Amino acid sequence: MKKKKKRRIRWNNVFLFLFILIFIIILIISIINIINWLKDSKKTNNNIEEIQNNIEINEVIDSDETQVIENEVIDKEDPYWDYIEMNLIDIDFNELKQKNDQTVGWIQVGGTNINYPFVQTGDNDFYLNHSFDKSYNNAGWVFMDYRNNKTDFDKNTILYAHGRADNTMFGSLKKVIFNSWLSNKDNHIVKLSTETENTLWQVFSVYKIPTTNDYIQVHFIDDDEFLEFGNILLNRSTYDFNTIITKEDKILTLSSCYNDDEKVVLHAKLIKRELK
Repeated sequence: MKKKKKRRIRWNNVFLFLFILIFIIILIISIINIINWLKDSKKTNNNIEEIQNNIEINEVIDSDETQVIENEVIDKEDPYWDYIEMNLIDIDFNELKQKNDQTVGWIQVGGTNINYPFVQTGDNDFYLNHSFDKSYNNAGWVFMDYRNNKTDFDKNTILYAHGRADNTMFGSLKKVIFNSWLSNKDNHIVKLSTETENTLWQVFSVYKIPTTNDYIQVHFIDDDEFLEFGNILLNRSTYDFNTIITKEDKILTLSSCYNDDEKVVLHAKLIKRELK
């Protein structure tokens, strides 16, 4: 009996030791991950601060060159009629291009912290773990889908970024599905500036969804396929923006992680542009 008890105690001690060892390993890994996350966050914030301190964002008043995207089927109650009165923004990209020659534009999203230059390279992987200065950083940067045309918007132009917990990159995109953001109609606008034009986009759909690729289609066979796509996005929205999609529209899609299993997505349509 004593031998059995000693063996039992010995095995209990072994299991306890293994449990403690595993716990310590997990704790060490967690601490390392937290330290690395904080380092990446600090580098990202430094990048953002440097950019925003040195780049001037100019509001642009409509001129004879401004093109309003009109459509006869737009209802008089559609907030479109208020939004087209908003000013565009304009960015001089010379300094940004010196820091990163892959810079293609600047994005502002109402009611969020999203106010950054965005980039594009030959794949959708590099800027998942590289910052604006191209240094390795798991915070990544805002980037355009490699399939999109950077000088002329496609029927669906897509921008991605990580949903950072410190609200950098697309971290604050999560706000768009909450009432505090939705209830303010001034938020329902996205402004872009590129080297070739300045544009204004009206939000028409926001939602979170289990990870899927069905909303990141770029090219369409014909108008019918595009309209079907646009109506899927409209019907998926958690909020009714009281607007429609037509075959003439162009869509801007913003996509980010909401959590490990879901994405948060915003779609907007082009309503005003001005060539530079």
